[in-house]
Amino acid sequence: MNPETVTSAPPACAFPRFDNTYARELPGFSVPWQPVPVAAPRLLVLNEPLAAELGLDAAALRGPAGAAVFAGNQVPEGAEPVAQAYAGHQFGGFSPQLGDGRALLLGEVIDRAGRRRDIALKGSGRTPFSRGGDGRAAVGPMLREVLVGEAMHALGVPTTRALAVAATGEWVLRDERLPGAVLARVAASHLRVGTFQFFAARGDTARVRQLLAYAVARHDPDLAALPEDQQARRFLERVARRQAALLAQWMGLGFIHGVMNTDNMTISGETIDYGPCAFMEAYDPGTVFSSIDHQGRYAYANQPAIAHWNLARLAETLLPLLHADADAAVAEATAVVDAFPGWYQAEWLPVWRAKLGLAEDGAQDQGDIRLAEAWLRLLQEHAVDFTQAARALAPAAAGDEAPLRALFAASDGGPAGIDAWLPRWRARGLREAAALRAANPRVIPRNHRVEEALAAATAGDLAPFEALLAALRRPFDDDPALDRYAEPAPAAVTAAYQTFCGT
Repeated sequence: MNPETVTSAPPACAFPRFDNTYARELPGFSVPWQPVPVAAPRLLVLNEPLAAELGLDAAALRGPAGAAVFAGNQVPEGAEPVAQAYAGHQFGGFSPQLGDGRALLLGEVIDRAGRRRDIALKGSGRTPFSRGGDGRAAVGPMLREVLVGEAMHALGVPTTRALAVAATGEWVLRDERLPGAVLARVAASHLRVGTFQFFAARGDTARVRQLLAYAVARHDPDLAALPEDQQARRFLERVARRQAALLAQWMGLGFIHGVMNTDNMTISGETIDYGPCAFMEAYDPGTVFSSIDHQGRYAYANQPAIAHWNLARLAETLLPLLHADADAAVAEATAVVDAFPGWYQAEWLPVWRAKLGLAEDGAQDQGDIRLAEAWLRLLQEHAVDFTQAARALAPAAAGDEAPLRALFAASDGGPAGIDAWLPRWRARGLREAAALRAANPRVIPRNHRVEEALAAATAGDLAPFEALLAALRRPFDDDPALDRYAEPAPAAVTAAYQTFCGT
């Protein structure tokens, strides 16, 4: 254990009873470790709606006791912090040992809906997996996790969420000195493709088997009674289907994760790690914002193919469990992996039917796909804002085409393209305008607004962050008070925009 220990637990009433199934049932999958205490913990953010879901006493956590817990100075009663082991393909290159280099899983709680949820700290100090890093995090990247995670949650996308952010009273050194912070993150679990890869890469089939049993019990308990080969195949299929649904939602929102390494793909199907993520403005399928993605591996349009690739890496780890015969195991795995594009397409079409206001009709599948693809081509040709254009379909469905035409009229190509597309769209038969408003957000985490809020917070002013967070929790509202959060950045700002990992 690291020499710096943590003392005195917070009030017992603040947390429900912690459980530690990961640490208890999977010995050797993590290292028991303690967060490194900080100089002056201070609570910056407490996610009270999430705290209520978890059965936490928000009032008890708002003051110094909460700051001490969320900064890592005090460990809640019953929690057994561990640094989890995992590997991962990072930009296509395999790293056999990554692990929680600046994070600790405190343990698990059962929320008010009966779901088991992980609570973990990020930025809580060095661990055995730190690989020379300082184990710390800065205020800006941790608050980004709050903003984007809560936006995704409000948009209905499966996601990890920030429970709290605490300032440390210490500096972290990146390209400059920045105020430090620790994030408390909640997840259905922190199991990743990379968790399986860690043990498979070492030829440790026994531990891959243990991990499969744990993952099934945690996320797919109805598979637990199946024979191992069937269980492994069905589990792989479930993970693939969850990822297909998740990617379809990302694509429908113009969300770009930015770092889709296998250690950032969850078994649960939740979005994790909001480092170099961003939302596309003017539609371009080749959009990349991450400063380290020099080849565009994780560009917007590549995301479904990367998910497919990552799933093939998960399938490789399960080969010894799928069949005793190596060739038969490969055939079993290949059948599931090859089915992924079809599952993704089956999830993508309903997303786009909802966005375009088209009723479900199996006889219209190919026509609807062509209609959606034509819409996307129009947006690209005219460099029209992805989110604004979709939102303008609601008044157009009600007979007011002016907002939509104005977006195209302002582009280089003028409104001619939309003139040809609109009759095809209307001929298909449309849902009510309210249904389109419910499917197409008005407010997303606009990159310039996120940066504006994070810069102010880094300088000590949380007001812009709090105002933006409140707006992001109301993504479908037409309230004029939200106008400034619905407008895209000037094109010149977007053209030069880059995101960074925050490590």
